[in-house]
Amino acid sequence: MCSLNDHIITLRRELHGQPGVSGNERFAHNLIVQELSTMHPDEINTFVGGFGVVAYWKATQRVFLQNTHTLAFRADTDALPNGHRCGHDGHTAIMLHFAHLVDECQHRRVNLVLIFQPEEETGAGAKKIVDSALLQRYNVDYVFGLHNLPGYAMGRVVLNKGTFALASTGVIYHLQGRVTHASTPELGINPGLAVSKIIRRIEERPSFLRDDCKIATLVCCRIGEEAFGTSAGDADLMYTLRASNNEAMDSFVNFVDNVVFDESTKAGLQWSKTLREPFSATVNNADVVERVAEAMTQNDVVFEYKDYPFRWSEDFAEYLLKYEGAFFGIGSGENHLELHHPDYEFPDELIAPAAHVFEIIMNTFIK
Repeated sequence: MCSLNDHIITLRRELHGQPGVSGNERFAHNLIVQELSTMHPDEINTFVGGFGVVAYWKATQRVFLQNTHTLAFRADTDALPNGHRCGHDGHTAIMLHFAHLVDECQHRRVNLVLIFQPEEETGAGAKKIVDSALLQRYNVDYVFGLHNLPGYAMGRVVLNKGTFALASTGVIYHLQGRVTHASTPELGINPGLAVSKIIRRIEERPSFLRDDCKIATLVCCRIGEEAFGTSAGDADLMYTLRASNNEAMDSFVNFVDNVVFDESTKAGLQWSKTLREPFSATVNNADVVERVAEAMTQNDVVFEYKDYPFRWSEDFAEYLLKYEGAFFGIGSGENHLELHHPDYEFPDELIAPAAHVFEIIMNTFIK
């Protein structure tokens, strides 16, 4: 007979073989619903915020039914364009394993909400789940999530009492001048020199605009087109901007906006801005993190504190803007390939230990 762990590993590999990018997680949705249907949740909500699934289990011990916490746990389900190279198939498998543990628990002392969330990679999914009002309907008290971390020992829990992952946004600046014949560039408005000045000013920004992990990454620069008889008349300048908190992020975007405005005005250019895939900072509740750390100690789970945030972003931030909670990492191997590497694959041996960490948290946050 197949063990639970073997069964969940098989599901993980099925997900890995049928990746769905953000907004197209139908295979994952159907697999999750099919697996949850073999259990006994009180409710299964399908197609939440697109291809999201939210399952709900009530507490079972009568003495707790009228006065109990509701905990929410989240797993992301989408893939990158080149497949499951970030481990979301593994996160989904962890949550399905945890769902079985929840279902088999005869003395549940909390209400449980398990969120299988789409569209994390684009930063849209968490907000869609929050906007669905399901978490409000279930009166969620705390919310938890995790991400696998290559470079850390297998199963080691990584905690941060503050910002776990940076705020970020993609930004596209479109500069509009005027095309003219290449022989008479003085009759047109070429954005090339303004673009070069903008890039230089952002790179040479004052030191205070490098604090709070403010990072400006030039992604793409396009000026004019391949037409040697013309002088360029427009340009697109694309950056990814990052900061350690949402206030710092706002001030950083304003600084870059002002640089673009200043140089565009001097050059006689019109400009516009488009934000792409904005993420808020993932800021944990310190008291909740301390309780998680205490639970790890009591259950002999190895953990460590990280004093500075990871530079990537995570849309779990949207839950933490509404609810107390904690987002943490769990090591997937010190020598494991990094996230988004084209040959990355989630390690199956992490599924059961990570589900057990969720189980420990479930048994800790009792009113």
